[in-house]
Amino acid sequence: MTSLYDHVPSRRAIIDRRQVAAEVEAALGEAPEEGRRRAVALVLKRALEAGRAEIKRRIAATPGRGLELAAAQSFLTDQILRIAFDAAVNTLYGRDNPSAAERICLVAVGGYGRAEMAPWSDVDIMFLSPLSKTAWVEQVVESILYILWDLGLKVGHSTRTVDEMIRMARGDLSVRTALLESRYLWGDQALYDEAERRFRGDVVAGEARAFVAQKLAERDERHRRMGDSRYVVEPNIKEGKGGLRDLQTLFWIGKFTHQVRDAHELVDKGLFTAGEYRQFQRAQNHLWAVRMNLHDIAGRAEERLTFDVQRELAARMNYANRPGMSAVERFMRHYFLTAKAVGNLTALFLAHLEERHARAAWLPKLARRPQRLNGFRVARGKLEAPTDGFFAEDPVRLIELFQLAVREGLEIHPMTLRQAARDEGLITEKVRTDARANALFLEILTSREDPETVLRWMNEAGVFGRFVPDFGRVVAKMQYDMYHHYTVDEHTIRAIGLLSRIEKGQLREEHPLSSAVIRQLVSRRVLYVAVLLHDIAKGRGGDHSVLGEEVARKLCPRLGMSEAETDTVAWLVRQHLLMSATAFKRDLSDFKTILDFVEEVASVERLRLLLVLTVVDIRAVGPGVWNGWKAQLLTTLYNSAEEVLRLGHKQTGRRERIEARQARLRQVMGWEEKAFAAYAGRFPDSYWLAEPNDVLAANMALVVDA
Repeated sequence: MTSLYDHVPSRRAIIDRRQVAAEVEAALGEAPEEGRRRAVALVLKRALEAGRAEIKRRIAATPGRGLELAAAQSFLTDQILRIAFDAAVNTLYGRDNPSAAERICLVAVGGYGRAEMAPWSDVDIMFLSPLSKTAWVEQVVESILYILWDLGLKVGHSTRTVDEMIRMARGDLSVRTALLESRYLWGDQALYDEAERRFRGDVVAGEARAFVAQKLAERDERHRRMGDSRYVVEPNIKEGKGGLRDLQTLFWIGKFTHQVRDAHELVDKGLFTAGEYRQFQRAQNHLWAVRMNLHDIAGRAEERLTFDVQRELAARMNYANRPGMSAVERFMRHYFLTAKAVGNLTALFLAHLEERHARAAWLPKLARRPQRLNGFRVARGKLEAPTDGFFAEDPVRLIELFQLAVREGLEIHPMTLRQAARDEGLITEKVRTDARANALFLEILTSREDPETVLRWMNEAGVFGRFVPDFGRVVAKMQYDMYHHYTVDEHTIRAIGLLSRIEKGQLREEHPLSSAVIRQLVSRRVLYVAVLLHDIAKGRGGDHSVLGEEVARKLCPRLGMSEAETDTVAWLVRQHLLMSATAFKRDLSDFKTILDFVEEVASVERLRLLLVLTVVDIRAVGPGVWNGWKAQLLTTLYNSAEEVLRLGHKQTGRRERIEARQARLRQVMGWEEKAFAAYAGRFPDSYWLAEPNDVLAANMALVVDA
C-alpha cells in the first residue's frame, strides 16, 4: 500500500506507525482492564494532533500542492485506523485460536477509498466479515468505533458480509459508487479480495450503460440544486458545477465502464488523451489545494467559497495584486477558469465514451452517411469540423460554427468545440472587422431560437471573448457585492436568455407588461445588443455605465448597426440603471419624479426598451431577486411615464387604473360594494398604485380577521 503515497514526502514526519504502535502497546500494558480502550485513544489522539499540526504546516508552506496535501491527510488517517484495528483485534479482543467466523477486514470507501481527504472530511469505512452479527465481530467493530469517536473523527461506517455488500450495491446507487472506490485498508486480505471479485462480477459487469445514465442524471440534479452554473460568485467547491464532484463523476464512469484502478489508465482506454489527462490532473490539484486551505481556514468541513474567506484564500495561495485586477479577483478568476476546464473535460470525456459505444454497436453501421452543411459535417445530430485545419483555412468559420448551430438547432460535437478553443487565436483584428463575421455574430445574438445556449458554448470555447475583446475582459469577472450571484459574463448571457424567453412569450405570466411591450419595439436587435453591453465595462475603475457607452459607440458600427441604432444602444447602456433607481429609490406619487424620469427618457420607444432591459438585468442577478414589489413599482413608473410621453400630463388614466384594481380586488375578495367603498376611502391613491396585488389582498384579509 506504500506506493499509494509515494508522492507524499517525509511521511514519518506526519506519523510513524511503528513508533505509535509501540506507544499503544506500552500504554495497554500499564492500563487497568476497564481503561485499556481509553489508553489506546489517548495515545492515538496525541499522534493525530501531531500529524494534523504537520499537515497544517505543510498547507501553509506549500498551499498549491492540493493532491499531495489530500493524500497526506489520508495517509495519517490510514495509520491511525490501522493501529486502532490492531489494538482491538490483537489485544482488546484477541483470540489465540480464532474460528473461521472470527475474521474481519477494514475497507476504506468513497473519497477516503480514493486516498483523498480534506482536514475535516468524513472517514468512510466498511467492516467486512464472513458471517452476519458474530459476537466477536460486533465487539471489535464497537471497540474501534469508540476509539475513533474518542478522537473526534466523524465516521461513516457499515458492517457487511460479502453477500450483504453485493445486495446493497445492486439496490443503491450511492452504495455502488462508494464501493467502486473501495480500498483494502487492514485485516483479512483474502476477505477483501473475494468481495472485490464478487463486486466486479456481480455488480459492475454488464451494467455500464445503466450506471452512466444514473450518474449523469444524478449530476444534472446536483447542478440544478446548486444553481446550474459554474459561475456563481460563492461557489461550492465540492458539489457545485465544475467542482470536485464533477471530476469524480468522470472517474466513476470511467472506472465502472472500463474497470480501471487509477485515472491515468483512462488514457490507455481512449477516454482521455494525454493532454486531457494533464488538464484533469491540474484541475484536480487546484481544486484540492483550494479545498485543503478552505478547511484549514474554517476549522471545520466547509465547501463554499464565501466572500469572507476569498480574500484570505487569495493571500494564503500567494495571489498578488496586478494592474486592473486585485489578488482576490485573480484567485477567483483562476477558480472559474478551472471550473470551465472541468466542464470542457466532461464534454470531451462523454464524447469519447459515446463514440466508443457507437463503434461497438452494429446499428450505426446502417445509418446514413454524414450530411454536409456549409462545409461542416453533421453526424448523429452534432455539428463537426471535417478536418483539423478547417478553421485555419477560413477563421470566420469559428463564428459560422455557432451561427449554424443556433440556426439549425444542432449541438456542436465536443471535439469540434475543443478544436475551436484551440484555434480561437486565429480571430485577429482582420476577422473582428470582417463584415460577414459581424453579421453572423449579430445573427447568433438576436436569434429567435436559443441564443443563450449557443453564446454560452461560444464563451466556453473562448471564441466570444476573442471576437468581442471587451467581453473577454469580463469573462470570469467577480462582482464583489452581496447582490449579484454570478460572474459578469454569466450574468450577461443569462440576461440574453431571459430576453429571448420574454420575446417568445414563455414568461407572460411573470412579466405581462414586458411581454406586451417587446412586441411593439421598432428594433429588437437594439435591445439584444444593449443587453449584451450593459455591464461590459465593469471592473475598469470608473462608472461602468459611462465606460460601457464608449464601448457601445465603437462596437455597434462594427456590428453593422446604423447611427440611430448606435445612439439608442449607447443611451441604454449609459442609463440601464435609471429605471430601477427611480422606481425603487424615489417617490412615484410625486409628479416631479415622473417628470424628471421622462425628461431623460424622451421617447416611448426608449421607455419600452429600458423597461425590458431593466427587467432582464434584475432577473439575471440570481434566483429570488425578482419579486412582486419590484414588478409593481416598475409597472407604475412605466405607466405614469408613458402617459406623460403620450399626453403631456399624468392624471389621465390614473383614476381609471385605480378603479380597475379596486374592482378586481373587491370581486376576488367577495366584498359588498358599500363596505369596500368605506375601506377604499381610508387610503390615498398612491397606496392603490404602488402596492402589489398580493399585498393589497393580504391587507384586506387582515382587516376581515381583525
